[in-house]
Amino acid sequence: MKAIILGYFVLLLMCSCFHQGESVEITIYPDREIHTLKGGIGASWHSMSKEFLLENQKYKFPVREVNPRGSGYGGNPPVSDTLGWQALYHHAEWLGLNWLRVELSQRMYEPQKGVFDWENEEMHALYNILDWCEKNEADVFLQQMWHYTGWNSYDGVHPLLSAPRSLEDFAEGISELLVYLTRVKGYTCIKYFSIANEPPGGPWGYWWSNGPADDPVTPAWKRVNEEFINKGIDIPLSAPGWTSLPSFDSTKIDFDPYVGAYDIHSYWGVGDAGESILHDWATWAHSREKPFFISEIGNMNLGWGEDNPGPKTFEAALSNAEDIIRGLNLGVDAFNRWSFTNRGNMDGQWQLIKTYDIENQEFLQEIVPEKEAYYGFGIITRFLSKYATVVGMNSECSSDSLKIFTTALKNPDGGLVLYLLNRSAEGVWVILNIRGKTGSDNLNLYQVTKEKTRSNISPLSSNLLESDKGNYEFLLPPGSISTITDFLLTVQDKGIIAK
Repeated sequence: MKAIILGYFVLLLMCSCFHQGESVEITIYPDREIHTLKGGIGASWHSMSKEFLLENQKYKFPVREVNPRGSGYGGNPPVSDTLGWQALYHHAEWLGLNWLRVELSQRMYEPQKGVFDWENEEMHALYNILDWCEKNEADVFLQQMWHYTGWNSYDGVHPLLSAPRSLEDFAEGISELLVYLTRVKGYTCIKYFSIANEPPGGPWGYWWSNGPADDPVTPAWKRVNEEFINKGIDIPLSAPGWTSLPSFDSTKIDFDPYVGAYDIHSYWGVGDAGESILHDWATWAHSREKPFFISEIGNMNLGWGEDNPGPKTFEAALSNAEDIIRGLNLGVDAFNRWSFTNRGNMDGQWQLIKTYDIENQEFLQEIVPEKEAYYGFGIITRFLSKYATVVGMNSECSSDSLKIFTTALKNPDGGLVLYLLNRSAEGVWVILNIRGKTGSDNLNLYQVTKEKTRSNISPLSSNLLESDKGNYEFLLPPGSISTITDFLLTVQDKGIIAK
């Protein structure tokens, strides 16, 4: 008992010290609904695994011959590894991934013109992923990364990088895939489809070449949309998928009639300058009653390439949290982190879970979390349902030097979710006011730092300390991500996907 009293006394002394220092006062208005998301938060789950090389050919510009597909390849264990896939499912459930960019190539299902293969290893990996999404009510943004078919590529251009030589064949193949997945396999989780990864048009992108130059992509969006209409496929296309954080330019948007959603990629952090870019894209999309997604998010400023560990660090988790919070406040409808599974030895260690032994080049017998990345992302994903609503909030810091990022949402069942990111070098005392009804009388605090991840993913308190002024008061450690919610989840519980 003396130890408990002493511990509480030390906590009060700590609180008092911080209270005398920097502080932020946050007021939430749960009844002031600002924007309801058309998606949620998740991570890329690739289905590609098979190597594909064209030997003894000279291409018109250099590519990586051994593995030109980069890190969108080979992160899953073999389909025959039932225990490995059960581990993948467990981690996806624990993280509460509810909006997943699921990636494939046209070569997987149509290796030759008009010849479809629905029963190979990669297609069964795709079915495994879609089965999990269907069962858990997670939405799928289905992404064809590349057509990657030699039979429909321009002469002298690597099939990974080539634009389709025949748009008719390209569109017919894609439509056959969607017909098979939705009508034969019966998947209802596929909500959007993208025909190409990072095509030309943004600051960078070259996966649409005819050799001497880039083909225009808009005719492909138009032709695929026509084929979907002809075959009664009620899944909207999303475009343009440009990277990285391309400025909005309405003169480049000649594809609006053919798409039902907009998406871009962000790989250098949003920052202050990027906020206006997200605002412009979201405003344009919403004015046309279409959602706007960041369909790939990461920060290469922290390192990338080969087996660089930068993408899986806690600093990367802080960056991702900042980008998501900024985006939620600016009207972004969904976020996809690169990536859930990843070998980690091609474009950097982007993986949330470790499935592959880089040194020995083999799959692991036991799949484990990449601690800093996993829990640094889970503190965001575990508590937010898809289709949550951003609500009104005011935030006032005691000093302009503080780097505090906040946003507030409520899930469809009314449950409150407040995210707080402290990127300052010092701890900050929070005074929280709630002016309206939430889903529960109790609020729970969850918090992670570089030093404390898994241990603090359980609630630090089942009921926050309420002051005599009717406010809630607590500490934000430096370099921390915190979630305040009326949901009580222990570390053993699954994340919230649809609520």
